[in-house]
Amino acid sequence: MTLKVCIAGATGWVGRELVTAVREADDMHLVGAVSRTAAGRDLGEALGGHPNGVTVSATTEEALKTDTDVLIDYTKPDVVKENIMAGIWSGTSVVVGTSGLTGADYAEIDAVASDEGVGVIASGNFSLTASLLQHFAMIAAQYLPSWEVIDYAGPTKPDAPSGTARELAERLSEQGEPQGRPEIGYPIDQIKGSREARGGTLGGTQVHSVRLPGYALSVENIFGLPGERLTLRHDAGTSAGIYIDGTLLATRRVPEVRGLIRGLDTLLF
Repeated sequence: MTLKVCIAGATGWVGRELVTAVREADDMHLVGAVSRTAAGRDLGEALGGHPNGVTVSATTEEALKTDTDVLIDYTKPDVVKENIMAGIWSGTSVVVGTSGLTGADYAEIDAVASDEGVGVIASGNFSLTASLLQHFAMIAAQYLPSWEVIDYAGPTKPDAPSGTARELAERLSEQGEPQGRPEIGYPIDQIKGSREARGGTLGGTQVHSVRLPGYALSVENIFGLPGERLTLRHDAGTSAGIYIDGTLLATRRVPEVRGLIRGLDTLLF
């Protein structure tokens, strides 16, 4: 079976890498692309190459008028939820690599997708090594009672925390005792001085975002016990290519899914 694929954010950092990967895959056919900045143009020309016969649409709704099996979204936090819902309502499976959605957003997406019998696979990070970090973190949280998360990125990243860090913190809430909330030595709401210095709280986990020049995308999950600590860290580097294999894996699997699966590690393990 050849999957008919549409890429939202096709001219973006990850999207342009995906265009090449999907077109080279034997079991996929690129039938649509979404980019507000390149709308109406041939996608190949918009990417600086030869025409490839795919016309760029301004909106996901427009693109999905063409028969599509899977919508892949690598857009921006302010439009990703709308795109996902457009895919679900059209009966199109969705793979989500865009960050910025909350746990409440995903709960709503899961409910609608389940009702419509459509599959959605979302991951804050589709790289293999980041998925291994999440897998190892879920194991560690079953045995270690205290943890915090730090994420790093350049100064222009619009969302904080990153999608990787948010997903990690919210999924850690599913582990540990009680109810996945780590032990806090001193109550956050009783902090003296600047409470914000202890970071934001997601699912009971303290999350700290560093945004400075010189940083690539990275995330640390630190676990502590008296006299010792464990640090799990993922560094993404500067290439979008690390996200491609995981995204294609999810694209191949999502037609079999009903409702939401969150995290590439869930597919791998």
